[in-house]
Amino acid sequence: MNPVSDHPIILFDGVCNLCTASVHFIIKRDPRNRFRFCPLQSSTGQGLLVQYNLPQHEINTIVLIHGERCYTKSAAGLEIVRGLKGLWPLLYVFVIIPPCIRDRIYGFIAKNRYRWFGRKETCVMPSPEMRQRFLDSQQQITINQ
Repeated sequence: MNPVSDHPIILFDGVCNLCTASVHFIIKRDPRNRFRFCPLQSSTGQGLLVQYNLPQHEINTIVLIHGERCYTKSAAGLEIVRGLKGLWPLLYVFVIIPPCIRDRIYGFIAKNRYRWFGRKETCVMPSPEMRQRFLDSQQQITINQ
C-alpha cells in the first residue's frame, strides 16, 4: 500500500542538484498540491522501489508512482508534465517518440547529471511549509561516496 495513495509520488535522487531543481520546478507549477516527493535514498523511497520491483541500487531515474502504476525515465517525466499548470502539458506530445529513443536521451542526461549540475553530500531538507508534500521529510540522508 502506498503511503499517500491518493497523490502521485515522485521518487527522485535527493543529492542530485538537477533532480532537486526539478522538484522545485514541479512544486511551483503544481498549485493543487497533487504531487508528493520522496528521495530514492530514503527508507520510504527504498521501500517503494522494492514494492514496485525496481532495483534499489539504481538511482539513475526519476520514478512516478500513481495508484498501481509505476513510471520511470522519460515516461515518468512525460506523466509529470501532464499534471502541471500552464503550457507544460503540451510537452506530452513527445510520447509519440518511441520510448527507446526518449530513454536513450534521458539516460545520457542522467549519466552526466552529477558532472554537469553537481551533487550534495546530503539530501536537502524541505522548508517547514513544504514538509507535508515530502515523505520522510524528517529524515536527513547522508550519501557515502
